Amino acid sequence: MIPPRRKIAVVGAGNVGATAAQRLAEKELGDVVLVDIIEGLPQGKALDLLQAGAVEGYGAKLRGSNSTDDLKGADLVIVTAGLPRKPGMTRDDLLRKNAEIVGGVAKKIRAVAPDSIVVVVSNPLDVMTYLTEKETGFGPKRVFGMAGVLDSARLATFIAMDLGVTVKDVRAMVLGGHGDSMVPVPRYSTVSGIPVTELLPRERLDAIIQRTRNGGAEIVELLKQGSAYYAPSSAVVQMAEAVILDDRRILPVCTRLDGEFGLRGSWVGVPALLGRDGVEKVIDLPLEVVDRQALHKSAAHVDETIRALEALLKGSGA
Repeated sequence: MIPPRRKIAVVGAGNVGATAAQRLAEKELGDVVLVDIIEGLPQGKALDLLQAGAVEGYGAKLRGSNSTDDLKGADLVIVTAGLPRKPGMTRDDLLRKNAEIVGGVAKKIRAVAPDSIVVVVSNPLDVMTYLTEKETGFGPKRVFGMAGVLDSARLATFIAMDLGVTVKDVRAMVLGGHGDSMVPVPRYSTVSGIPVTELLPRERLDAIIQRTRNGGAEIVELLKQGSAYYAPSSAVVQMAEAVILDDRRILPVCTRLDGEFGLRGSWVGVPALLGRDGVEKVIDLPLEVVDRQALHKSAAHVDETIRALEALLKGSGA
């Protein structure tokens, strides 16, 4: 008897969500339901992707919906919903609004997909991952965030560009929060197993690290409208694939730490073993003093934002 396909739900049919749905279908990781509040948007994109299967040769089923009721029975939920910051909107406004959106999605996931694993992509990433775990009550094993895979991909790309080598031979590691406080770790970044610290002088590494921290903003500036979505969608699908196929891959993910790296209760990006049960183990790496200090500083920044969110939610009576 042929087992049923896994059901994967993608919440948010914008560029990241729709492109993630495309990659999920092309890899045939499961049947995909694309959910968005804008009438016609997820239905149109799902139908377009379904028709593409006739050309590309994939048989995954896709459908669009405007109801979070259709998250029911999902094995894996990818949350990309949220708003970009608009002119005149303060950071608190953005934090509050996205918390309302993501928090509402999380409560629905708890109600209709209680056995699912949840990967959060919505920004601010680390804080929205914390909120999703809080509202679902699933625990950090089953709720984690995508950022480190994306940030590491950017670091790997810039290393390859600087050295003039194929990015296929580069493995990079970025820890910490998703933003200016992220912590690229050259010691654990290699080219065909050779540490980049043996291939690049410190000043060039520093320039690459700074460009990595500014990676998202650089793309926003070039596009003029919108933000990155090809690489973010690839990153979240790599994580989804590790779970769906039980690949047991070690990838950097945003998760809650329980003493690892000298941190407890913080939500930051760290290397973790991903498999069918979600985050199976956090890999507690020895870090140089400067990198450990930077990770703690990054965690403190995330913790501060979480406290700000809690104050906003308390003030609004949520």
